[in-house]
Amino acid sequence: MTAASLQRSVRPGRLPSRIGVQGQRASNRPLAAAIVAAVLGLLALAPPPAARAADVVGIADQGARMFSDPFFAALDVRVSRLIVSYDAVLRRTFEVADVEAWLTAAEQAGVEPLIAFNHSRGCYDGRGVVRRSSCRLPSVERYVQAVEAFRRRFPQARVLTAWNEANHRSQPTARNPRRAAAFYNALRSRCPGCRVVAADVLDQAGVQDWLRTFKRHARGTPGLWGLHNYQDTNNFTSSTTRAVLKLVRGEVWLTETGGIVRFGRRRPFDPERAAEATAYMFRLAASSPRITRLYIYQWSGVARSERFDAGLMTPAGRPRPAYYVVRRRLARPGGNPGPRTALPACAPGLTQPCAG
Repeated sequence: MTAASLQRSVRPGRLPSRIGVQGQRASNRPLAAAIVAAVLGLLALAPPPAARAADVVGIADQGARMFSDPFFAALDVRVSRLIVSYDAVLRRTFEVADVEAWLTAAEQAGVEPLIAFNHSRGCYDGRGVVRRSSCRLPSVERYVQAVEAFRRRFPQARVLTAWNEANHRSQPTARNPRRAAAFYNALRSRCPGCRVVAADVLDQAGVQDWLRTFKRHARGTPGLWGLHNYQDTNNFTSSTTRAVLKLVRGEVWLTETGGIVRFGRRRPFDPERAAEATAYMFRLAASSPRITRLYIYQWSGVARSERFDAGLMTPAGRPRPAYYVVRRRLARPGGNPGPRTALPACAPGLTQPCAG
């Protein structure tokens, strides 16, 4: 009897009523016990199974305070992502100090940063309307100059996304996937030893055509891609995620995903629905061994007046239902690596016993 067939025939906590060895009945308990013991011994000697899909789970947030939150420490998250204006260092904007504080906090927490380059700050007014004048598509020369300035200022950042959510209409690359590919080519060539996410896209209509154009102009065969699969995660579907996996080769990181608490009128405020979507997010990530990382966005929730909210925590710093979905998933064998530290001593809101 193979180990697989034994597992199929045994219900948890009981022996099978029959064993498949020459029709003998399970009433022959000494023989059954010997067979089970032998099979379990073989399983113990066998090599461990391969790592499950999306073993590396990160949480993305723009605020450095996340790293000192005891609820964050309880999850033992090892990776995070920060969106940065591609030209922040070149223009010496206020954002540079924020990036430095974020990277310092991440390093102190033992968290590997993923830096995703983005359009310049100031592309939106207070109502979320795009200001076209400040969202111009940079030349390749300007992009190179800007990211080289960033790399000199922050050499510790070695996991990079060439352009964040490059197919979204708010991005200057939305109608120019060829330029987005040129940015990727330039960053790859100027950052030896770095891990560079090629096209980082949202699962919206037209994403496949956008990716096909990008692929034609990307040098070589990129082996790492980024996907924000909010639509599939929150609609409980999988079609676009599967389509992107079919279209590209290599690893796919879900560089931004999660259960949406509120998104304008389309998705009214509903933390319970967001928790259900978060649980489905993990199932979706596990659907392919090529999905090797996912970054949940975001940690801190925002006021009800804001248009978008996917926070695992309330604005006041209390866990929402989705937080507990994440914590249960990461506590499973084969989830994130084992905790580095114990749970924070009696942190409010934790449902399991506090550390002493």
